[in-house]
This record gives sequence, C-alpha cells and structure tokens, in this order.
Amino acid sequence: MKFDEFLKLVSKIENIPLPAETSHFKMVPPFRQELLKKQQEAIKKAKHAGVLALFYPDENQETKFILILRKTYKGVHSAQVAFPGGKLEIQDISLEDTALRETYEEVGVSADTVQVIKKISQVYIPPSNFYVQPFIGITQVTPNFIKQDDEVEALIEVSLRHFLDDKSLVFKKVKTSYSVEVEVPAFKLNDYVVWGATAMMLSEIKDLLKELF
Repeated sequence: MKFDEFLKLVSKIENIPLPAETSHFKMVPPFRQELLKKQQEAIKKAKHAGVLALFYPDENQETKFILILRKTYKGVHSAQVAFPGGKLEIQDISLEDTALRETYEEVGVSADTVQVIKKISQVYIPPSNFYVQPFIGITQVTPNFIKQDDEVEALIEVSLRHFLDDKSLVFKKVKTSYSVEVEVPAFKLNDYVVWGATAMMLSEIKDLLKELF
C-alpha cells in the first residue's frame, strides 16, 4: 500500500474502538487466556514500559513498519523480535515519552519526526513482570535507521501488505517459563517468527487496520 493512501485511511483510526482482548487472545494458547484473566493483582505491582509501532514510507513510497531483533543475552526476552521501546525511566514524563526516547536510542528515529496517532491496549508480560503500553506512530519521511549495536541484533522492516496477508499467520513451538513446550500462534514476518506479547500487540494493530481498509 502506498504511504499517501495509508495516511488518508489511518487518519480515521482514533475513532475506532480498541478490540483489546479479542485481538490478543488470537495470539495466545488457551491456557494463557485463563492466566490473563487472573493477573490483575500482578499488574498492580508490575514495571511499566512503552513501545512504538512506527509506520513510514520506504524509498518507493510503500508503507512499512519497523521491528527489532534483540541481542542474545541471559534474560527472558533474549533473541526475540519486538517493537522499539523499553522501560519507563525517571526522566520520562509519560509512557509515550518512553516509547519515543527508546525508539530514538534503538533505531535512530528522532521524536520530533514522529506523530503518535493512537494509544492501544496494554499487554502484561508475566516472565519479566512488565505492563507494556504500545503506541501507533507515523513518520512521513523515509527513516535513516541507526541500530543500537549493544542491544539490537537486527532491524526488520516489514511491508504492511505482507503483514496484513493472513498467510503471515503461523504456529510455533516454544518453551514456557515452566519448561513446558507448547504450540502458540505467531506471525512470520521477513522470515522472523514473532510470538508472545509482540504478536498480541500486532494482532490488535492488524484488526484496527483491517477495519479501516
């Protein structure tokens, strides 16, 4: 989809109700649905983070968004695909500021080139005890991405057309924090498999965009 067409459509997104759990539950196994309903107490004590789904035109004016592959390290999110973003720091005025600051640090896109157009549903991540606030944003210029080498292994530029194609939906076997292997729904984007919290956020974004298109 050409970016100018995307801009015209996405300008209406603010008035669309969030599908929230309806979208999230498409990307989790059934046992996780029950856990999510029981996590309200844990959420009250969770750490907070902000992430950004940033849409932009490529050099051919096709619409894309950026994901990152995190470095391999000793931690629960090692080598996972995610949106740019991170934890709320003391200098951040809001979680939107957090998402914009971290996007600049991780992929080099300055906050003053980004327009945040919608806050979507928060997602709780039990293994790391983070309550994540995602935002949808746009930049109208083709970014010159700069990867933060100490935290980011790779930048993944995803075509909107590819993302909206239902053929991008797959299943992946993953080991849970209890060392039990389960099959979970996922997105396969640019040959990377995206599952867990990021897939839940992507599912809500996909449902919102499909209402527009």
